Formats: sequence, structure tokens, C-alpha cells
Amino acid sequence: MAQKAQHAILRFAKHKAGPVGALEAHHERTKEKYASNPDIDMSKSKENFHIIQPTQKYRKEIDNRIKAAGCKTRKDSTMFVDTLITASPEFFEDRARKEIQTYFTEAVAFMEQKIGRGNIFSAVVHMDEKTPHLHLCFTPITEDGRLSAKEILGNRAQLSKWQDEFHAHMNKRFPILKRGESALVTKRKHIPTWLFKQSVNLIRQQRTIEKAVAEVTMMNAGKKREEILEMVGPYFARLESHLGQMKKYQATIDYLTQENAGLKEKLKDENSIKKQLEAARLKNENEQLRRFVECIPPELLRDLRERGQAHKKDCQR
Repeated sequence: MAQKAQHAILRFAKHKAGPVGALEAHHERTKEKYASNPDIDMSKSKENFHIIQPTQKYRKEIDNRIKAAGCKTRKDSTMFVDTLITASPEFFEDRARKEIQTYFTEAVAFMEQKIGRGNIFSAVVHMDEKTPHLHLCFTPITEDGRLSAKEILGNRAQLSKWQDEFHAHMNKRFPILKRGESALVTKRKHIPTWLFKQSVNLIRQQRTIEKAVAEVTMMNAGKKREEILEMVGPYFARLESHLGQMKKYQATIDYLTQENAGLKEKLKDENSIKKQLEAARLKNENEQLRRFVECIPPELLRDLRERGQAHKKDCQR
């Protein structure tokens, strides 16, 4: 049986200041449990380790670096970048902890070369999920003191170059690693793990919500209707946000779920087949969620959207 291809994985997520607290709680494991991420095994969290330890709260780390550099900021400025670094699950199988530490230390060394050690404020390895991975957070400050994620990360072609350079760096120490097919060729985006988890959570809740929505349609008015709308509103806001986020990855989902001989030839290794199956499941789940929205009576849909927007504003305050 042919050996599965093993790849070094590098992903970037640009953020404004808003989500910094939630990401810090996740990365630094400051909560006792994480209902939104059932993959975390808190009994193994003691095995997590830092390569770069933050010296204070993430927001302070970000603000201090931006202030020291004298950067100008706007409302829509990318304040920090969350970098996910990992490898194919097979790469970590039967590897000693020391080898895993070496892998992530090499990855951090690569990032230091690319963006400067001074921009990085946290680099933590999670060993308490299915596949070991590193979250490295940095402020995108250029050498001439500007806050510009666009200049540091670049466009689609430059991001592909990042991947080339990352693979070349990691391959020197771990020759088993292969370079994956460039997104410039496939025109695909990586589907983030959180999107799969978000879809599963919405599907799990759907039956309860459907029952509640059916009760609303049978009510004329009154306290009961208000109570049910209050319960369903937040769910509906999450649902519509999720369906909006899905549009970004539709090309990838379509690519992975199309059935033709050429694709089957390309996606012949087990890891790619797994991606096909996951994408097909995600596609089915989201078609189910869309059908649910389409079945809601227009007047109730309007009320739910209003409740959902009100809930979203409350959460942002």
C-alpha cells in the first residue's frame, strides 16, 4: 500500500481587535471547558507548551507593539494575525515529543525570519486535540513601522510563495514532507475546522428550533410567542452568519464534491478522500439548513432576523 503524502501546513487568519479575548482564552486554555470545541481533551492540556510565552494579555501585547512602532490605525485595520501551523495527522504518528517540539520550533524559526521576532507575541502548541498544532500570533508591522497585513502576507500569488518557502524550510529538517498542490492551480480555499464544527452544532440544535418555530406559527401573539422568539433569535443569527460564511468556501466544496474521473485520479490518497467525504457532509448539512430557512413563513422570518440583529448588537457592546 502506498504511503500517504505528508504535508507541512501553514494558515493565516487576519483579525481586528474584537476577537482577541476569545482567541486568547482558546489559545492559552484559560477556560475550564470549551463547549464549542469537543475535540479538546482538557486532561491533556498540561502537555501543551509555549515556544514564545506572552508576557501580558494579548490586547496589551498588540497595543504596546503598535504604540512603540508609531503605527497609524483605522477602524478596519488588521491588528493581529493568528497563524495556524501543523502537518498531516500521519506525520505525527509514533513521533516522540522531542521530535514534535523540533518541528514546531523550526516552524517558529521560519516565521521569525519572515516577519521579525519582535512582532510575535505568542506561540503555543496544543497537544490536547486530535492533531498537534501551533497557534502563533503576531502584529503585522512592516520594517518601516506601518501596520499592514496586506503588505506582509500579500495577495494570492504571494501567499503561494509563503507556502513554497515554508515547505522548503521544513523539508530540510523533515524530508518526508511533500509540497501540496498550490491554491493558485486549484483555485480552492482551505475549509477551516471551526466551520465543520459550527455546522454540526447548528444541525444538532435544528430539531429543537424547528419545534419552537412550529409553535410560534401556531400562536397569534402574547407572552409565549415572545419567549419563543427570544430563544430562537440568537440561533437564527448564528445560522444566517454561518450560511454567509459558507459562501466563501463554496468553490472548494464544489471542487471536492464533483464526480468525474479526472478528480478521482487527483484525489486518490486516503487523506484527500477523507476531505471529499467531509466536504460532501458539510454540503448536505448546509443544504438542510438552507431548506429550514426557506420553510419559515415570511412574517416569522422577518421577526427572527430582527431578533437576531438585536442579539448581535447586544453581544458587540
